[in-house]
Amino acid sequence: MRYTSHEQACAEHRWRVPERYNIARDVCDKHPRDKLAMVWEDWRGRQRKVSWGELQDLSNQFAHALSDHGVQPGDRVAMLLPPTPETAAAFIAAWKCGAILLSMSVLYGDQSIAHRLRDSQSKVLVTDGANADRAGARDIVEHVLRIDDPGLLADRPRSFEMVDTAADDPAQLYYTSGTTGLAKGIVHAHRYLLGHEEFIYCHDVQDSELFHGMGEWAWAAGICPLLGPWRLGATQLVFQREGGFDPEQQLAFLTRHRPTNIFTTPTAMRSMMGIERAGERYPLALRAVCSAGEPLNPEAIRWFRGQYDITVLDFYGLSESYPLVANFPFMEVREGSMGKPMPGWEVAILDEDERPVAQGERGEICLRARSNPHYPLGYWNNVEASEEAFAGEWFHTKDAAEQDEDGYVWYSGRADDVIISAGYRIGPFEVESACIEHPAVAEAAAVASPDERRGNVVKAFVVLAAGHPASDELAREISVFVRDRHSAYAYPRRIEFVDELPKTLTGKIRRIELREREAAASAERADG
Repeated sequence: MRYTSHEQACAEHRWRVPERYNIARDVCDKHPRDKLAMVWEDWRGRQRKVSWGELQDLSNQFAHALSDHGVQPGDRVAMLLPPTPETAAAFIAAWKCGAILLSMSVLYGDQSIAHRLRDSQSKVLVTDGANADRAGARDIVEHVLRIDDPGLLADRPRSFEMVDTAADDPAQLYYTSGTTGLAKGIVHAHRYLLGHEEFIYCHDVQDSELFHGMGEWAWAAGICPLLGPWRLGATQLVFQREGGFDPEQQLAFLTRHRPTNIFTTPTAMRSMMGIERAGERYPLALRAVCSAGEPLNPEAIRWFRGQYDITVLDFYGLSESYPLVANFPFMEVREGSMGKPMPGWEVAILDEDERPVAQGERGEICLRARSNPHYPLGYWNNVEASEEAFAGEWFHTKDAAEQDEDGYVWYSGRADDVIISAGYRIGPFEVESACIEHPAVAEAAAVASPDERRGNVVKAFVVLAAGHPASDELAREISVFVRDRHSAYAYPRRIEFVDELPKTLTGKIRRIELREREAAASAERADG
């Protein structure tokens, strides 16, 4: 790495965004055909090595399949798939067609899937046999294509004339949860990938090195650690899990393959901390390790350094703009700080009137609007929300922070009600709506409850309907009910029955009171 300081990196930074640009060409088609693109393994131990030539051919065949099913530039192509070489090829194919990719998690409940399909007005859903009949998808989209159907790609050409896209043309649709309403779609242009320079400044990705990302391919923190290193010539190491995250399984996988560069999450690290002598039992050869998704506690940084003799670099962002702030290998890491603003990103800590707060005072993390290529095109099919969020001089993250005398940013908490648990952004409204569908629930309010492993978990305060007495069994029943109907990560792991919920005069739930109550109770439990 040629940088020796944050000041130097910022001073030398220049954005280079061509007028015509397509993600597929930059991450896939520019690479030599005989070069290794991916090493893939699943939980059964099956392994594959995939060259760029194979991925180029597969993505071209998928592009023909999409085109033959009517996909045109600007159409939304939804995908509900595990991480495989074919899934990556299908992603690339969507961009080659000029379509907008919407990748969904297989952990979503059917309601979450159906909402995204309907709201995005997706033309095609690409999925597999295990998920093809979920959420009534066949009644929502025009075509459901099974990636494991041997006839899907049979005899399709291995060459495809990629659509010539502008850098500003839409390419990616992410859904993010807010404090009210259902999840909103965020539309990013092809150029957004050029804004992901954490792989230059933080990971310092090198050509042909083995890179592994632990994020799921349904969020920015999963898709970008796939695409960003590919831009720079790295080989992706991909692990397809069965079920949830298993820290010993993950470390054993890393030990077998010895990647030099990895992206992880605080939740994954906290899970690993429960393994005794992890560094001795699962030796690694790491050159760079970065983490994002939620605040990284100092204890996890110290543990990882003690086991693997390397300091984890934490960075921060959200689906709208990510990463805004980061730690870098060319500056001191202050454990618990999110670091300093990314080169090229104009970030400030502002008050309610968009004025800079005094040093050391709490304010909101804000980004100068349209100051970098990552800046989104807007919220999908939601002009009002787009105007409110993106039309002004500053984009407001609704995250609170303080900045010290040396420019380090320290996270203070959410400025709104979104729950961040294990790296997932969870909107309380969706959880509450799922709770209320249970016949025993009259009202519900969801807030963050501090948790040692996940940072926070979802807790629901529930007012029961008449004739339904409170019990531990009912709490478990409601929790399972929401998990099955909503998602496998955004459900209340804790439930407290209450007689009434605190509300404003206009009837809005005052979640802030519940959050404060829960934080106080957590502190009392810790002291006890």
